Amino acid sequence: MTSSVRRALILIVFALIGAYGLSELRGPQGLPALREKWNEIRQLEEANANLQRENDYRRDRIKRLESDRSEQELEIRKELKLLRPGETSFILPEQPKAASPSPVAPNSK
Repeated sequence: MTSSVRRALILIVFALIGAYGLSELRGPQGLPALREKWNEIRQLEEANANLQRENDYRRDRIKRLESDRSEQELEIRKELKLLRPGETSFILPEQPKAASPSPVAPNSK
């Protein structure tokens, strides 16, 4: 084979390899799937961080309840809705949530 034919074949082979690689990167298992996995990983890491903060808060709260008698008393009184003699409790009605406006009936004649 002559060198020009050999160069043309090598160029065609590399072009085909490049086209195949480009099609694979743009396909459903390519870059879009990779970007989706990165987003999913980021969301899961945020959820894990939130859960870790919640666990830390609850762990600290348990320690405070174990060590502080006034915290225990406040928690018991809150859960059982108990009052000391002479205390007054005010129970306020819940605020209604913003209701969506009712649909207006069309005028019929």
